[in-house]
Amino acid sequence: MEENQRLNYIKDVLENMPTSWLNLTTHRLDIYDEKLAKTQFLEQFEILFNDANSDASALSELPTAYDYIRLGHPLSCILEWAIGNLHTIKPKNVINFSSKTVPVLAILRKNLLENKNTQIIYTGELPAYFDVEILRNIYGYQFEVKKVEKTSAITEFNGSTIFISQQEDICNFDFTPNIDFFINVHTHLGSILVVNGAQNESYISDIQHVRRRETIAMTPANSLAALKFLIEKSSFENTKNMTETNKKSVLDSIAIITGSNTKALVASSGLSIQYAILMGLIHDALEIHKGKAIKIIVPTNCYGGTNDQARRVAACLDNVEVVDLAVDGDHDMVQSIDTVLSKIANEDAIPYIIAEIPTNPRVEVPNLIELKEVLSKVRSTASGEVAVDPVFILDQTFCPNVHFLEEDKILSTVRTISFTSGSKFPSGGKCTAGYCVGNKKTDALMEKIEIHLRLCDNEATDFQYEILAKQLPSMNQRINDAYTNTRKFVNFINHTLPAAKINFVSEELAKDGFTPSVFSLDLPTKGTTDEERESYKRALNLKLINLMITEIPNESKFCVSYGQLNGCYWTIPATSTQGTTKEGDKDYIVRVSLSPNMDLELHKNIFLKFVKTI
Repeated sequence: MEENQRLNYIKDVLENMPTSWLNLTTHRLDIYDEKLAKTQFLEQFEILFNDANSDASALSELPTAYDYIRLGHPLSCILEWAIGNLHTIKPKNVINFSSKTVPVLAILRKNLLENKNTQIIYTGELPAYFDVEILRNIYGYQFEVKKVEKTSAITEFNGSTIFISQQEDICNFDFTPNIDFFINVHTHLGSILVVNGAQNESYISDIQHVRRRETIAMTPANSLAALKFLIEKSSFENTKNMTETNKKSVLDSIAIITGSNTKALVASSGLSIQYAILMGLIHDALEIHKGKAIKIIVPTNCYGGTNDQARRVAACLDNVEVVDLAVDGDHDMVQSIDTVLSKIANEDAIPYIIAEIPTNPRVEVPNLIELKEVLSKVRSTASGEVAVDPVFILDQTFCPNVHFLEEDKILSTVRTISFTSGSKFPSGGKCTAGYCVGNKKTDALMEKIEIHLRLCDNEATDFQYEILAKQLPSMNQRINDAYTNTRKFVNFINHTLPAAKINFVSEELAKDGFTPSVFSLDLPTKGTTDEERESYKRALNLKLINLMITEIPNESKFCVSYGQLNGCYWTIPATSTQGTTKEGDKDYIVRVSLSPNMDLELHKNIFLKFVKTI
């Protein structure tokens, strides 16, 4: 009876749900409490269920679930809630993934760090992309693999037992003793993992963190399909023919946009493609440069996901280490890279550099000729041998239209791989899919990266390809229009509040093609001590943002996105995108991103209103 009640309630919810549950890719900070992100949504959703309230107005008032959309979102949370309640287990023990491989990798990662044994049990066949040798030799994971005819044949094991089942009914679990983790795999939708027993609940947070940093939750579209299957037992429609058409369109667009002549790889998110890049490069180094240390060079104040992911990779491999790179403010990126590369060359190690151009959040562009020279410089080891040349991993999310890699362009002769977060300009904020390309000098590396993208089952979904196929052709025009709005707004702020420090590209850089639509704003402050001045500025930051989102609620959002189709987004990097960055490297400034479609004059008027209050 209660099962039918829950299923009927979910059916009503799906009919009345806000459209943003399907199409919003980033969280609104005004309804988001990060400390409660993993619990608050479902706690309040449960209250609505108990009250039999599925009204659209009530659903739209629910707080942000996880962090839209990588770690989780309303529909993925409801899917976990439904499966948990139908099987009388805690919803937090149910974790869904877009990937069919990463849930296994998440458990293997924790057991590697805790020196705990793992056995993987399956019936039928293991997924073709599950490469046992690469997982052992490149990722360092140790485990046994066993095939059984029936789960009843599984005996006790000194360690963790993972059971993988490929099935159409992805929400149905047949719980049996001696299994710690059940993973149901669906060909098109992704996978659902159930953590079995109180003794394994310590894994939940670590598994969720893998989902946040190396992949994504089951997408809203696929979560909706899984929920409909749960309610109606309706079959999943395969749109392979359309997907192939969309995929070709996307790859053609990326080739035109980037000017690269290598095959583009498209992943489920920016961090998914970044993870494939890192593991592909490590794979190459382990094969080509056996025994040499690998150094991942990362900006100290970069986006928290990039920073955290690199350190998580290094934590699993003895010969991999993260090296800090100062790139913003008083630090010159080129000089910092030169210093770091000279030291790594002396150690005869392998250098992989991750950097954003323009930088985030200070929106700085280094001298590109000098950058090329410092990356191309032939260096020597301590013994006088020629050092291994670096690979430059370029995050060009802020300016995806710049042709860094095209033949005869600035980075065409340096081993460079460029990647872009698809939730920004490529999709206009409609999906999270990201992509990467390389130049001619990275052909072998791109092959390795593709191996790891497939192994992690992190390729973009069919629906993500569909969105990108629609949005990419208009991307360059949207970039141009959004930049025009941003330049006008920056000029206005310079005129009305000249005491503020604005970080934005110069007119000269814009003529060279660097036309971002984001800038950072360091507001003027007052006080007799550094602490007073910092405290005043932080309060002023929030005062400005709150005024904007209150006065222009239909366009201004307290949000962390960029490249959106409409409106204007405001955030403070130190309390959003730099979540895992060391405190001393965080930026307590205002970051503003504008779209091609917004009421610029209204935003100017409200900003002027703010200026008159300080």
